[in-house]
This record gives sequence, C-alpha cells and structure tokens, in this order.
Amino acid sequence: MKKLLVILEKEFRQVFRNPAILRMVLVMPVIQLLVFPFAANYEVKNVSLSVVDHDHSSYSQKFINKISGSQYFKLVDYSPSYDKAMRTIESGEADLIVEIPAGFEKALVNENKSSMLIAVNAVNGVKANLGGAYAASIIRDFNAEIRTDWIQFPSFNPQPTINVTSSSWYNPTMNYKIFMVPAILVTLLTMIGSLMAALNIVHEKEIGTIEQINVSPITKVQFILGKLIPFWIMGLVTLTLGLLVSWLFYDIVPVGSLALIYVFGMVFLFTLLGVGLLMSTYAETQTQATFVSFFVMMLFMLLGGLYTPIESMPEWARWITKVNPVAYFIEVMRMIVLKGSTFADVRTDFFSVLGLGIFFNTWAVINYRKRS
Repeated sequence: MKKLLVILEKEFRQVFRNPAILRMVLVMPVIQLLVFPFAANYEVKNVSLSVVDHDHSSYSQKFINKISGSQYFKLVDYSPSYDKAMRTIESGEADLIVEIPAGFEKALVNENKSSMLIAVNAVNGVKANLGGAYAASIIRDFNAEIRTDWIQFPSFNPQPTINVTSSSWYNPTMNYKIFMVPAILVTLLTMIGSLMAALNIVHEKEIGTIEQINVSPITKVQFILGKLIPFWIMGLVTLTLGLLVSWLFYDIVPVGSLALIYVFGMVFLFTLLGVGLLMSTYAETQTQATFVSFFVMMLFMLLGGLYTPIESMPEWARWITKVNPVAYFIEVMRMIVLKGSTFADVRTDFFSVLGLGIFFNTWAVINYRKRS
C-alpha cells in the first residue's frame, strides 16, 4: 500500500504541474457540452423549397401558403417549369421541389382526387427523408382540411372521425437536448479518459523515467493502479462538471438516482482507462498512442448509439457494440436521466462493463513488461 501511495503522489504532482491536463479535464468538457448539443441534433428545419405551380388556382395557392408557412420549410424559388426548378436543386439553392399539375383543383372537385409530385435532393439522406416526410404530412393535413370543407349537411353523410389522444412518456416536450446531452457527456468522458490514459505510460518511456520504475520494487499491479487511479478521479470530476452544466444550462435533472450514475460512471471509467493503459503498454511514442487512441475512440463513439440507434445497425456492428463500454453507458445514462431506471434495470449492462474492465486492465497488467 505504501508503494502505491508513493506512485499516486508522483502522478498527482505530474498532473498539477501540467496545466494542459487541468484545462482538458476542467475547461474543455464544459465548453464542448455548451456547444455540441446545439449542433448535434435530430431536428431538420428550414428545408429550402422550390414550387412549380401549373394550376394557379385557389386550392394550389392555399396549399403553397400552408407548406411555406410551416416552420420546416423555407420557400426560396417559384419556378414556371420543373426543369428550371431542377436547376435550383443542382445548384444547392433548394432541397425539395413540389410540382402542382395543371387541373389540380378541377380534378379534386370533379373526381375527388388529384396528384402532386415531390422531388427531393437525396445527397443528404437524413435531410431528404425528413423533408419528404414533413411534406407528405402537410399534404395529408391539407387533404383532410379539404374533405372537411366539402362535408355539407344534409347533402353528404358526415365522415366518421377518430379522435386520437397521445402522450409522450419520459420526454413530454420532445426536447432533443434531453436525449442528446447525457450521451454527449459520455462521449466527452471517452475522449478525455482514453486519450490521457493512452499517453500515460508512453510519456514515462519518452522522458526515460520508465527505466527507474522498472528497477524499483514496485509491482506491475501497483504501477498500473498508480497510473489508473488519478485519471479515474479526474474522470469523476469531469462527470460532475458535466452534470452541473446539464442542470444549469439545460435544466436536465436526472429522474433516477444520481448515485447510480456515479456508480456506473466509476465502472465505465475503470474500463475505459484500462483500454487506454493497454494501448499505452503497446505504443512506443506519444504519436503512436495518439493515433491508436483516436481510432479506438472514434470506433467506440460511432458505434455507441449517439447518433444511430444500435437496433438500426447491421448485425456485425451490433456484435461490436457488445464489447463497447460507451454503448452501454450511453444507454444507461438515458435510462437513468429520462426514465428513472433503477439498478435492477441496468444490472446486465453494469456487469457487462465491469467484466470488460477486468479483462482490459488484466491484459494491461500482463502486457506491461517490467524489466530490471
């Protein structure tokens, strides 16, 4: 124990002598958590719209007013032909074309049906899908309004109506920040924890102090623990700052237990730092460690469920997420913060991450070769 305390004292002295590490732990997460949620969101607004109206009727004008008045669309072009509207798509001025055919109103009145063309710029697949879905929804609403206007008693029998009452559980206001901020906080812990741990042992190699440690009576387990514990504590400080920022700036208060978040965070950091220390035992220079850490970190985050639901991933990617601690913690953070889940709900995730932590840290201890 005394030898371990000596290593911990040495590590903390090195940390406080390096202001860059303190800025990385204390300042960088706060700035990123204030910026990222506004940029990383699922909302698609201001879809640029080009309209081609061949009918010029009251119904076509009513529809144009309805779609252009939506918060999701911005009318940027009113073209006389489809070919000219396509030029706005090609130049990037418009994202979506709505073409209203000639005889649109006449067909609605006489035949009780009509057609309309929607052409979407699908270079950005997400924006195209959502823009097309928004337009289709507005068309359905417009169609329902027309059918309601045509019901005249007693000439027509009233149409049966279905009144739908909906409720949004766990996120009643459908605020995407409540969904994104906990996951972004996990990714910030991943960025800080994996990179700092990966550079740790390599730094000792580059400055030559690793040779002094090798000839000391310190065991491999004590050495790895001495490298892990300081950054584990700093990771918990980062988690605390992130939760404070979430509360002060986004008014996000976990519905579930705050203690459970910290318990799972401790196990998550134990696992993540083990991955970083394992990479550090293999790398010979900080450049090597940085590149390998960046690769692993991006793999963890992109396959962690931050932007893409794990259920939507291909089978091989879902298998990778089973050894991805980030995927577990993102899911657990959302469950605790939004749903108020208890330990019984996250028990499987907890022991999965703990098992990964034991595996990676044991590998790091075995791989570190202490030579005299």
